[in-house]
Amino acid sequence: MRKASDKTSGAAAASASAQIDARIAELTDWRGAALAKVRAIIRQTDPEVEETWKWRGVPVWEHAGIICTGEPYKGAVKLTFARGASLPDPTGLFNASLDGNMRRAIDIHEGEAIDEAALAALIRAAVALNTAGKKT
Repeated sequence: MRKASDKTSGAAAASASAQIDARIAELTDWRGAALAKVRAIIRQTDPEVEETWKWRGVPVWEHAGIICTGEPYKGAVKLTFARGASLPDPTGLFNASLDGNMRRAIDIHEGEAIDEAALAALIRAAVALNTAGKKT
């Protein structure tokens, strides 16, 4: 089990970023554009975010724990927030996995606009929740 103080090596982080780049490139339809857009929002909102590649091909964004995953499906790009049930969502972005005790998800469908400000607020809240009580 990885300790909170352990860091992914630069090479592993670069490899994960390259794998995410490749996943986006192979999605030549709207899903690639949507995944690239949410990735850009995540990276802009949290410049310290760590990109990882887990569970046989899932892009994951972490900061003191998992913020969210980004999974392209045939009909949606799903952003699953690991601790989403604990996050404020005043604009109602969460529209999937609403019955769970921990996770919440946002399904982005073809043609849907992404509320960038609301997504950035969720990312900031997830980072704050992950870092709350952690020693610096």
